[in-house]
Amino acid sequence: MLIIDSPSNNAYFNIASEEYLLKQYPNEEIFLLYVNAPSIIVGRFQNTLAEINLDYVTQNQIKVVRRMSGGGAVYHDLGNLNFSFHTPLAGDDDFSDFSKFTQPVVDLLNGLDVPARLEGRNDLLVDGKKFSGNAKLARNGKMIQHGTILLDSEMSVLSEALKINPLKFRDKAVKSARARVTNLIDYFPGGMTVEEFKQLLINQILQENETNTIIHQLNPVEVAKIEALAAEKYSTWDWNFGGSPAYNFNKAIKVPAGFIELHLDVKKGVIQQTKIFGDFFASRAIEELEEKLNGQLHETEHIRQVLSSVKLTDYFGNVTVDEILELFK
Repeated sequence: MLIIDSPSNNAYFNIASEEYLLKQYPNEEIFLLYVNAPSIIVGRFQNTLAEINLDYVTQNQIKVVRRMSGGGAVYHDLGNLNFSFHTPLAGDDDFSDFSKFTQPVVDLLNGLDVPARLEGRNDLLVDGKKFSGNAKLARNGKMIQHGTILLDSEMSVLSEALKINPLKFRDKAVKSARARVTNLIDYFPGGMTVEEFKQLLINQILQENETNTIIHQLNPVEVAKIEALAAEKYSTWDWNFGGSPAYNFNKAIKVPAGFIELHLDVKKGVIQQTKIFGDFFASRAIEELEEKLNGQLHETEHIRQVLSSVKLTDYFGNVTVDEILELFK
């Protein structure tokens, strides 16, 4: 087994590293650890916009990254340790069993007098509150199981970043199940840093896998290839937002010019059909603006450019670009 401690706090890099290592080491067992700066990691089959508070995420420069595996959206920051096991896939039963690779975390915590346990399919709980969610994927005869460990995460930021309006979207995408979550730091009266906990977990894995286990540092060539994959895929709008399943988006606002309601049909992040309703007064046919919006990306700054290219007062009366832009968020 290779134990790899990522040298980066960049979520684009760390999520890309999972795909790179899967391809680079097709027959090797790997235990990967990484810590991300503030970011939201969404599941492979989720509608990204329906999982995040876009305004808050944008204002606070929180990265949004789609991972390869399914499951729900999670918030990462420097108080959150992430672990990832890469192993040959033995069969369907192996894929459905989360206990094997969560057990080292449970064993470590139990040894530190923290009453952690696996509950349900893929969550680790302490005193009835979730501190770790886990997800899996299988590809090319190999399996990745990865999970989070909330040690000393900013809970207020987590709450705001993942606060969404369920009335905006209608789709068939996988929705995140919001659970009561907690940090483990309260269970360590003497204190515990993420680095200290990471080292304890590495020691636990070394103890449980005494033979053929080595610490592997990513070399400059590997780092460069992961950075290239992050730039080409994991940092792009096409992957993180455009990869969302088809959805219907609805929102209404009240502005001085009147009540305005927007309905969008979106596929792969591109607006297929636009309908705008309301009690505003327009000197031009609203269908003209609807047609201009069809075929555009459902992305805030892109929509801003489209709206800025037309005279909005012809369609809505006395409004600003920022007021109409709120409809699309």
